[in-house]
Amino acid sequence: MPDTPWAADACALIDAYRAGDRSPKEELEATLDAIAASELNAFCHLDAEAARECAAVADVAAPFGGLAMGVKELDPVAGWPLTEASRAFADRVAEQDATVVSRLRGSGAVLVGQTTSSEFGGLNVSVSLLHGVTRNPWDLTKTTGGSSAGSSAAVAGGLVPLATGGDGGGSIRIPAGFCGLVGMKGTAGRIPRGPRTVIGPLTVVLGCMARSVRDVARYFDVCNGNDARDPYSLPRVEGWERDLGRHDLGGMRMAISPALGSAVVRAEVEELVVEAGEALARDAGLQLVDVPVQLPSLSAEWAISNLATLVGELGDRYPGCLPDLTTEMAFGLQMASQVLNIDMVAKAEVNRTAANEAMADVFDQVDFLLCATNPDVAYPADCTLNTKVGDQTVGPENNGALTIPANISGNPAVSIPAGLVEGLPVGMQVIGRHHCDALLLDLAAVVERERPWPLVAPGSPR
Repeated sequence: MPDTPWAADACALIDAYRAGDRSPKEELEATLDAIAASELNAFCHLDAEAARECAAVADVAAPFGGLAMGVKELDPVAGWPLTEASRAFADRVAEQDATVVSRLRGSGAVLVGQTTSSEFGGLNVSVSLLHGVTRNPWDLTKTTGGSSAGSSAAVAGGLVPLATGGDGGGSIRIPAGFCGLVGMKGTAGRIPRGPRTVIGPLTVVLGCMARSVRDVARYFDVCNGNDARDPYSLPRVEGWERDLGRHDLGGMRMAISPALGSAVVRAEVEELVVEAGEALARDAGLQLVDVPVQLPSLSAEWAISNLATLVGELGDRYPGCLPDLTTEMAFGLQMASQVLNIDMVAKAEVNRTAANEAMADVFDQVDFLLCATNPDVAYPADCTLNTKVGDQTVGPENNGALTIPANISGNPAVSIPAGLVEGLPVGMQVIGRHHCDALLLDLAAVVERERPWPLVAPGSPR
């Protein structure tokens, strides 16, 4: 436990509660004060009185007993706003908790409030017309990425030790990479998405923004398991925290491909990721193998599927809601409605299938595939579509080129802090075989042990 308890990971803080060294009530008040004073714009809604009531009766023996936690604003919480970070839904209120929220409540978590997101979770930025700009605690002029923007800022900035996240195209891993956190996207279906699960396009995976690997493992212990309201959710798996670090990784095969054969990656980022990946292979006893990797970014296919789903969710609000949307979101929806036809949708599905085959071909030859999480370090906070990697101009599809493939294929993937470039965090991403999530957490634990990272951003003001 650091001298400043708020800078510990969630598990250490809960241990302090159980030992009587800290109080959930006192810690909550300090949390609320820190949020009020913060320049990060990480929270867009607070439920202070309900949190106080919960903290007052917290059972610290529960997995997250008494822990103040943020909830991404795309995750419904009964009685809280359900805006999805868009003015189009500014007046909407959630009628019931998401399944994951119910499970967190049952684990003793104290839900403090909502953390900011990009509009509909659709852009890799931390900007929305409804809530403004969310800032990176490592450098307030930089972005946290998206869409789990506020969650990553709150956890890395020392406001709360844990917050929910969701990953439809990199929205856990991208902000984890930009903010120096560990970000795990489990196998598709690992954590259920209900109630009222939107079936297509089967790319969204729920998880958390965390400071430590054991915090992620405990989160999976609490939240994983089948729910009837998500027909694609997986059966429950026990022992994520208990079995952390106990799997034999020796001799497993890993390929290092910083750009996955398609992305433009900054040279300094690529060099750091290769060095960190080689160190991980040595420390974990992995066998490095040279395998050709050419995974398509599939940004267009990803966008087509998600925009079609969004039009359905907007319902009668569309197209009248277009003035309430960010320029990029409105443009995307208009383009989709004008040019989408059955031939384009069919072609997108053919390309998705081909991408899944390409990923499977790689995993016929390796157990793990390591690459960069992001093409570059965090870019300016008010940027809506980044088109720069270093001094090189790139297309906006480059932003998610490294993360989208694992969403299309459903493979588990984890972003692990690899080091710094120009004082900003760089993440390396390890992709694994379907249902081998625990092995990825073990690899992350090896990095955490051998190359520990700061649990909060240096100079965090709390």
